[in-house]
Amino acid sequence: MLRAAFTGAISRAAVRSVVPATRPIALGMGKRFYSAAHEDESFESFTERYVKFFDGVEDLFELQRGLNNAFAYDLVPAPSVIEAALRASRRVDDFATAVRVFEGLKDKVENDKQYEEYLKELEPIRKELGVLTKEELSQ
Repeated sequence: MLRAAFTGAISRAAVRSVVPATRPIALGMGKRFYSAAHEDESFESFTERYVKFFDGVEDLFELQRGLNNAFAYDLVPAPSVIEAALRASRRVDDFATAVRVFEGLKDKVENDKQYEEYLKELEPIRKELGVLTKEELSQ
C-alpha cells in the first residue's frame, strides 16, 4: 500500500511538471503587413534590375533562382530580360535552361500571337547562341 501511494504521488508530480501551463491569449496582437515596406516597382525598374542580375550570374543555381523570381511576378519580362537570361544560360553552359526560358515565356504570355512576337524579336539572339524552342526540338 505504501508503494502504491508513493508511485501515485510521483507519477502525478511528473505529469504536472510535463504539462505546460496554459497562457492567456494576447488580445492586442497587431496585424502583420509583410509588404508594407515595399513600394510598387515600375516595369522599367523591374527590367533594369533583372538585366543587371542576369548579367552578373555566375552559376546555374543563381540563374534558375533569378528566372523563378522574374517569372513569379504578374507581368511578362521584357525582351531585354529574356536576352540577358539567355546570355547567362550560355555563360553557365546550360542549354536546357535556355530552352526552358522559352517554355516559361510561352506560359506567361496571354496568347500565341504574343509568343510569336517575342520569338521574332529574340530571333537574332537565338541564332547567335544556337538556342531552339521546345517545339523546334520536337520536330
